Amino acid sequence: MTLPATISVSFDFSQGATFGYPFTVGDAKYGVIGVSQFASSEVPDPVVDLSDVTRSIKISRGRNIMRDTYESGDCTVRVLDPDSYFNPQNASSPYFGFLTPLRKIRVAATTATTQKFLFSGYVDSYKYYYPTGQEIGYVDIVCSDAFRLFQMANVATVADATAGQTTGTRITKILDQVSFPTSMRITDTGSTTVQADPATARTSLAALKAAEFAEQGAFFIRTDGTAEFKDRSDVVGSLAATPIEFNQTTGIPYSDLKYAFDDKLIVNQASMTRIGGAAQTATDATSSAKYFPHGTTVTEMIPETDAQVLDIAKIYVATRAETTIRIDAMTVDLLDPDVPTDTMIGLDYFDNVNITNVQPDGSTIVKTLQVQGLGWDITPNSMKCTVTTLEPIVEGFIIGSSTYGIIGQSIMGY
Repeated sequence: MTLPATISVSFDFSQGATFGYPFTVGDAKYGVIGVSQFASSEVPDPVVDLSDVTRSIKISRGRNIMRDTYESGDCTVRVLDPDSYFNPQNASSPYFGFLTPLRKIRVAATTATTQKFLFSGYVDSYKYYYPTGQEIGYVDIVCSDAFRLFQMANVATVADATAGQTTGTRITKILDQVSFPTSMRITDTGSTTVQADPATARTSLAALKAAEFAEQGAFFIRTDGTAEFKDRSDVVGSLAATPIEFNQTTGIPYSDLKYAFDDKLIVNQASMTRIGGAAQTATDATSSAKYFPHGTTVTEMIPETDAQVLDIAKIYVATRAETTIRIDAMTVDLLDPDVPTDTMIGLDYFDNVNITNVQPDGSTIVKTLQVQGLGWDITPNSMKCTVTTLEPIVEGFIIGSSTYGIIGQSIMGY
């Protein structure tokens, strides 16, 4: 069976975090200044195409709804290894001397009209399998995105991280501290100012997440490997985009819809404290009376003033005080001819989706949500995507929006 998109897997054995082919003098594609990457040595490390020997790809990226944060994206690529090329002790292997952890892998999907990366990351491990009675062994190449790099890199003092910087500037300073490539960043300015860096030992990921929470924005790794920071205005503004329709008639077909109706995402009491500040509390009395208290406590925050912290506590409670039926996930089979391949391979965080489901009794459930997770399961004969959806992580007033432009129903920004 032919897949609706051509799936390619490239393995880059070069060092460093940057994805791309090295600059090659005289090459029409890789010899263009401003486009190609300069290599670290005269003999470029190999970049190999594993597409022909790949037998399965599993990708998982998304926001953890219970921890309320984006987590590292993961990918496992299973490749056949009939000639033991992935044996690091095989001196005759073309990869000999290059097989180490933290090399770079990219998975791309290409159609007649577009190409999109589904994952870009770094090798955690090689897992070897030699099944009994099977002549050909295989290797699972297990990868994580750049969040793992940030988790491994500790910081104490962040250079030039002074008081009064916006959250976007602070994130830039942290990325500079760990030498993450400037070509692999998209950073909004940020609306919240922060205090001077606390100069405590922690992971760089923890430092980045502290700035993300202070902004009530979003920091994540894109499918092309770029680290992106969306500030609060950008997150709220994403709600204005026209949603993609998923339904059982005229929209994109789906299966395995996962519903939930519970209290696990309710927060109606919040106590938040910045470093050197006093605790700031926010409470929704109506929600507390209806659902009983559901509290959260956050300390060691980095906003510049207590007033900023109080605003964060208020908006955090305001957007989480109520609950409704959720659609946590749905699965889309790209082999279905009614599924638009370009739309699905281009789907990513903060895309709006309108999901309609007709119940057995004839009633209809309609939810407008945002994409906050994507899982891919690909083999030579199948291509499925599991889409995780959530209510907006931050809501705000949007002029002209029929949903978020109603005074008294939408939350004004701060």
